[in-house]
Amino acid sequence: MPRPLAGRITALLAAGLLLPALAACGSDDNDGSGSGGDGDAALVIYSGRNEKLVKPILDQLEKAVGADVEVRYGDSAELAAQILEEGDRTKAGLFFSQDAGALGALSREGMLAKLPQATLDKVDKAYRSGEGDWVGLSGRVRVIAYNPDDVAADEVPDSVHDVVKPEWKGKVGFAPTNASFQAFVTGMRVLEGDDATRTWLEDLKANGAKTYANNLATLDAVEAGEVSLGLVNHYYWYERVAEKGEDEVDAKLHFLPGGDPGALINVAGAGILADSGEQNATARKAVDYLLSEKAQTYFADTTKEYPLAAGVTSTVEGLPPFESLESPDIDLGRLESLQETLAMLQDVGLV
Repeated sequence: MPRPLAGRITALLAAGLLLPALAACGSDDNDGSGSGGDGDAALVIYSGRNEKLVKPILDQLEKAVGADVEVRYGDSAELAAQILEEGDRTKAGLFFSQDAGALGALSREGMLAKLPQATLDKVDKAYRSGEGDWVGLSGRVRVIAYNPDDVAADEVPDSVHDVVKPEWKGKVGFAPTNASFQAFVTGMRVLEGDDATRTWLEDLKANGAKTYANNLATLDAVEAGEVSLGLVNHYYWYERVAEKGEDEVDAKLHFLPGGDPGALINVAGAGILADSGEQNATARKAVDYLLSEKAQTYFADTTKEYPLAAGVTSTVEGLPPFESLESPDIDLGRLESLQETLAMLQDVGLV
């Protein structure tokens, strides 16, 4: 099938952004693991979610669908690019993405199959594809972590636009190479345009914001007092509190109001490959299982994300109710323009 994104993939390859994941994923081709006894019902999942995070629920999924399941792990954007390169030769039956943007990229190229309406109806329209070919499984919201020894709760900015003001010079931490930050930047581009987003990034750099490898390192920096504010996802703080106790965590969270771009809710989600063939029925069972109460409770209790299936709510202590979040109104499928975001970050000198 034709793939208009070939030029984008070539550009990413040329930039060295895809090679590690493609090599890692390709190395699995001949290991023979996970194949079904008769080769008919086995399901191959390309997972952009971290193995340590989701392996327990995917192990349970294998039992639930009654078929062997082989999982190949990697970065969501890189796996999406691999699927586009493979086209109808892909071995993937199901794509389990860390973010909506990678699913949106596959949807735009016609790589995903329509999901049953009964499956789609389990999730609010805001967190599933408008084309009916992918569905969100769990949600996470962007927040500002802050050190209460440096900043009073009522002094924390209510907008990411405020963190570039002079009073926060050298006091803000973020992870520019992290997929969640890049998704947030893509969301800002969709909401406010490229010019405004580029200006914000330039101002962030000029204001001496400090860069870290990931959300956890950013949260560490806030706790250590290296920075006063950190741009992170909510669940890293809640995971740390669950592990150490809130009294032992030297950081607090601020949930941004008013539909600010810094309050983006992104989702991990799943889509079935259009060329999944005999895997299709098993893949449908897999998606329904991941939307089941058991799996949704796993995401809520273990990963501290928001469950998205109707009727399942988080019981994490202190986590604001999902319906109380004031996220921006955005079509999550439009977060697929990763290449443009990466190019902007490179031009500004942040990656």
